[in-house]
Amino acid sequence: MDIVNRLKTLPEKSGVYLFKNKDGKIIYIGKAKILRNRIRSYFSNKNNSTNPRLYNMVNKISNIDVIVTDSDVEALILEANLIKKHKPRYNVNLKDDKSYPYIRITSEDFPQVFATRNVVRDGSMYFGPYTNVRDMRNALNTLKGIFSIRSCKFRLNDANITSKKFKLCLYYYIKKCKGPCQALQSKEDYNKIIDKVIKFLKGKTFDILSDLRREMLEFSERQEYEEAATVRNKIEILEKYCNTQKVVSDDWLDRDIFAIAQEDDDACAVIFKIREGKVLGRVHYFLNGVLYKDSNEIIEHFISQYYNNSDELPSEIFLQVKLANKSLIEKWLDSRIDHKVKIIIPKIGEKKKLMDMCIKNARYLLDELKLQKMQLKGKLPYALHSLQRDLNLHKAPRRIECFDISNLQGTDAVGSMVCFINGRPKKSEYRRFKIKSKNTPDDYAMMEEVIQRRYQRILNEKKQLPELIIIDGGKGQLSIANKVMKKLAIENQPIIALAKRLDEVFTPGVKDAQSLPKTSSSLKLLQHIRDEAHRFAVSYHRIRRKKRSLSSGLDQVPGIGPKRRNQLLKEFGSMNNMKALSVDEINEKGRIPKDLAQRIYDFLHNE
Repeated sequence: MDIVNRLKTLPEKSGVYLFKNKDGKIIYIGKAKILRNRIRSYFSNKNNSTNPRLYNMVNKISNIDVIVTDSDVEALILEANLIKKHKPRYNVNLKDDKSYPYIRITSEDFPQVFATRNVVRDGSMYFGPYTNVRDMRNALNTLKGIFSIRSCKFRLNDANITSKKFKLCLYYYIKKCKGPCQALQSKEDYNKIIDKVIKFLKGKTFDILSDLRREMLEFSERQEYEEAATVRNKIEILEKYCNTQKVVSDDWLDRDIFAIAQEDDDACAVIFKIREGKVLGRVHYFLNGVLYKDSNEIIEHFISQYYNNSDELPSEIFLQVKLANKSLIEKWLDSRIDHKVKIIIPKIGEKKKLMDMCIKNARYLLDELKLQKMQLKGKLPYALHSLQRDLNLHKAPRRIECFDISNLQGTDAVGSMVCFINGRPKKSEYRRFKIKSKNTPDDYAMMEEVIQRRYQRILNEKKQLPELIIIDGGKGQLSIANKVMKKLAIENQPIIALAKRLDEVFTPGVKDAQSLPKTSSSLKLLQHIRDEAHRFAVSYHRIRRKKRSLSSGLDQVPGIGPKRRNQLLKEFGSMNNMKALSVDEINEKGRIPKDLAQRIYDFLHNE
């Protein structure tokens, strides 16, 4: 297909667009209020080069299909369905959740209630998924202890019940079932119980407790004490279940709290379900295809996919970031339920604490996923694999050395080299350098001296070179480092420069800087190493400057030579410390003659 001609024929209507590669496979699905404008933006955007993922996707587009819809809300729904069906490579995709169990209420005259992992769209109601199977079993056992629902799998209809086809089972005799199979319980009575089961699974336990207490009181007033005791036991079971749920608010509103943690191409979405002020449970999903995508874009895609298959919507949804299409999402959610749904970003108070708790859970679960991946890849930190991928290195950089320079207008100039092995600092391998060749501010010459001294010694001692060298600076510093490598005849040495201002990565032979994703573990590792090199250099520079200021001052006092100056330097640390003391204190602590102590005191105070 001629993409240029296709762009001219695109409709100016809302809908969904499907990008396909040369093999006809769908690689991306998106929605748009105006299809023509949105699709054209992919091919006219000059900033695609800063987003390698988007750049690669656009280069692979060979065909464009569009589906026109009557509204942008319909486009949102269709997009979610198509993404779930096709799982395109460049979309944010929920990882397969078929292994998570649900509680199913069948669509029969006398519905069954049981756990299942298979979702069949036959009119049945599903609650879940439960990522914690223990929570699901606890809820199922509690509702079976409170409500008399059948446990058999018989197909109960009027014909089978009238013909007495089924016999009463043990559950009837132990009063766990009221015998609908023998017409001992009407359809209306049974479905009233099912309505309470639905309330229970939705977290509406307050209403159920009120009904049970009223029922117990009625039995007691009629002096039916055995039945009253049975209801009392049900109340105790339900109260025990409610007490296991954490109370987080007193306004009784239903809320869903969403949080996303992302790193590299993976993300974890966590949902806290709050019903009647209590945390009903936590659900989490892992997502992939999130590299170079913003948090608000990820959450928007996730919400549309999550609620597209959910039968239950809360009154409020808490998010950690603003959505670009907030009004569209709210409009879509309102169309699916008989009440308004508000999307809120908590800023202060208890609601913000709930949001923070949800974010911590998302971060913890994502770290667990990264740890599992690390174990699968030979116990090497995932950040190193990420760094190898982003910098196109031949192997993972187990040993990384980073250089920085610190000086004040050329004085007390020092260099630092920090070493990270397997992603962690190896402080015994740190090195610091006194700059000998320059006493004027020339960072390039200073960097050249430090790198020359370091790797000349490595070659002389026949030690192994690092898998990656990092220079704190830009293209100029990188050019100096390459010059030293050529001078020392070191070939194929991986080396980069990391600029402070925009955290851009410069690599040899590449004109433009490379921007790594802000959420990637590789960029975070580079920043950590660069900052450690800077800290190490600055701390050494301060030590040298402090010593020079003290020694140069004391050298002007008659009667103080190098040996006594060093002794005083060790004892007092700085001239300011000495200035705060009296003559007698300088005499006593410095272990020097009193007349010398007086000369030092006079010098410091006249100064």
